[in-house]
Order: sequence, then C-alpha cells, then structure tokens
Amino acid sequence: MSTHTHTDQEHDIIYPQVLPFLLIHAGCLMATWSGVSWPAVALCVVLYWLRMFAITAGYHRYFSHRAYSTSRAFQFILAFLAQSSSQKSVLWWAAKHRHHHLYSDTEKDVHSPSQKGFVYSHVSWIFDRQHDATDLTKISDFASYPELMWLHKFELLPAIVTAGLCFLIAGWSGLVVGFFWSTVLLYHATFCINSLAHVHGRKRYVTGDNSRNNWLLALFTMGEGWHNNHHAYQSSAKQGFRWWEIDVTYYILVALSWLGIVWNLKTPPEQVLRNEQRLGSRVIRRTAEQLVRRFNPEGIALAIRSSVHQTDLFPMDVVLKGHPPVDMHLPHMPTRGQLLAEARVMFAKTTFLDDIIDRAHELLFASVASYLAVPPLVAVKNPDLERKRRIVRGRPHVRPM
Repeated sequence: MSTHTHTDQEHDIIYPQVLPFLLIHAGCLMATWSGVSWPAVALCVVLYWLRMFAITAGYHRYFSHRAYSTSRAFQFILAFLAQSSSQKSVLWWAAKHRHHHLYSDTEKDVHSPSQKGFVYSHVSWIFDRQHDATDLTKISDFASYPELMWLHKFELLPAIVTAGLCFLIAGWSGLVVGFFWSTVLLYHATFCINSLAHVHGRKRYVTGDNSRNNWLLALFTMGEGWHNNHHAYQSSAKQGFRWWEIDVTYYILVALSWLGIVWNLKTPPEQVLRNEQRLGSRVIRRTAEQLVRRFNPEGIALAIRSSVHQTDLFPMDVVLKGHPPVDMHLPHMPTRGQLLAEARVMFAKTTFLDDIIDRAHELLFASVASYLAVPPLVAVKNPDLERKRRIVRGRPHVRPM
C-alpha cells in the first residue's frame, strides 16, 4: 500500500515528461561524436532566433495577451513554430501564463521564485503534476480553433518535424547542434524570464509583484527582459517602453504590420509611459502586503502584549476589533511616517503611494490584532484569522507539536 497522500501525489514529478527534457540536454553532448559543422551552426543560430520570435510574439504577446491581431493562417504558423521549441502546447503555455499574471508572486503563482525557490520557478514547475493539465477555460478564445486543439493534442509533433528537417539538411551534426543546442538555449533563455526577471533587475513601476527590467535578458529574448514594463501594461505588443530599451520582437511585428500580416498592435498609453497610471485595487493590496511583511507583525504583537500586561495602556477589546480610534496610540506600532519611509525605499515611484500606505496600515493593524487574539503557541482555528496571518507571513500557520 502506498504511503503517499493525495496531496503528495499532486506534487510528484511526472517522470515520463522529465525524460525527454533530460535526453535533449544529454543529446547536446553527442556533438563530440557527430562533430560541429558550419551548416549545423547556421541552423542553430537561425532556429534559435526564429523560434524565439515565435515564443515571444506567439506564445506570449499573441496567445497569452492578444497584444495584436493576425490571420488564422499566420496564427497557426506562429503556434507551430512556437511548439517546435518543445515547450508544450500553445494552449497550455498561454493558459499557464494567464494564470501567472492573475497571481504573480503569490502562493497561487505557478512559478514564483519568491514562493518556491529559484530552481522550481526556473524549470521544475513544468514537471509538477499539479501543473500538467491545461485549464481550457482560461484560453477558451483560442481553444475554439480545431487546428490549435489538434496541435494541443499532438504537442511534440512540431518539434519532431523540425528535428527531422535538421537531420535531412545537415546530418547528425544538424540534429545535435542545429536542433538540440538551439532547443536547450531556448529553454533556459525563456525560463530566465520566470526566474531571473523576478529576482534581478530594476523596477520602474509598482506592479504588486517582483517583476523587473533586465537589459541583458532583453537582448537574449528579443525584448522579453523588460518584464516590469510588461507587468505594468500586459496587453502591449511593445515591451521596451523607452527608445533605448531594445525590443526586437516589436520591431519585427511593426515590419509585419507594414506587410499586412499583423495589425492592431497595442502600445502603452501616455499615462503609463509617464508612470501616472491608476493602480488597481489588487496591485495596491499586494504592494501593501509586501510592505507589511517588512515590519514583523508577530513581533509587534508580542511587544504590545507585554506592554498591556505591564501597564494596561489601552483596552484590549478595542485592539481586537481591528478598528482603534484614530488618536489612539499603540505602543510599538509603526507610524504612518515610518511606513511611508520604508515604502519609498522598497517601491518604484507612483502617484498612488498614499493609497498603498493607507492599505498597509489597515493590514498591519489587522494582522497584529489577529496575533493578539490568541495566546502564544495556541493553534489558530478561525479561518478568517488564519487568512489574515497568511497575508502577512506568506505561509500557512504552523500548528505547535
């Protein structure tokens, strides 16, 4: 009898899907046997940039965000080329990416380095059983096309066809260097946007997550490295918002628009470019939660509890209600000025900083009150109270042994 629980099984690595991924990496070493010919190197370079464009312009900007319009024929070409990179079907990719934007860098994000670590966000999440299925409701606008559903069903077919063509053009070296090398390079360049672009770089916009602009990644991914820009205005076909932010994918899309192959390219409005766009309630809440976590609500609660026991400075029942009078001074509770000073260090410039501070003050007080509501080391059974704790601590409450 298996000792795995249902939850354990949901997080098991799907070994049959890991095997092809590992074999492609191992196949790169076969170059010592096949040799490295110039035609194969040319194939590697061409396939890397051609398929990178299909990933950035197809998987991402078109299928995930509908940042422009195109014909049904070119839509299929983009999907086929993108899937030749062996990054699963276009419907799976776009559905997971839409989910990522809904829950970016929260517990529900499928690949957040701040939640499950760098390696998991970079590659391991793809092989996690819980992410294997495709939520077609998230991609219903494209799931209605029979040819895309056919590609979804035979997701490896484009990669197999491409590998076969490489072999026919340049023999074994064409397969190893042309296909395997370029595919592995595509893997990790693409995966770096999920991992590195949420760890290293600069933030121009408040987005409620850890997305960052990284110029080096932008060069290798044809513009995808301007990730903070993208999270600030997701539906834009243009991700390099400044003239010096190189975005080759957008340049090619513009050229294709001159030929009538694509059209209706969306670009960020002036309000976004000036960093004056209105922040949604979800972004304000998540940003406020990030700020609150800097102030250790549990430690504040312990200090307040000690003060109350010693001096009875204020009625505990008022604190537990979570709505103290404005003029009530709570010992050890950070002032609004302290919250503001920390926010200015943490976040990019925004005209909605006051809204973030107000929300952070509410969340901080609610979290401190939740810690005061129960004695130390007592398990929390109230689901509302547990939710408040998770907001600030970023992890479930651990019951004492």
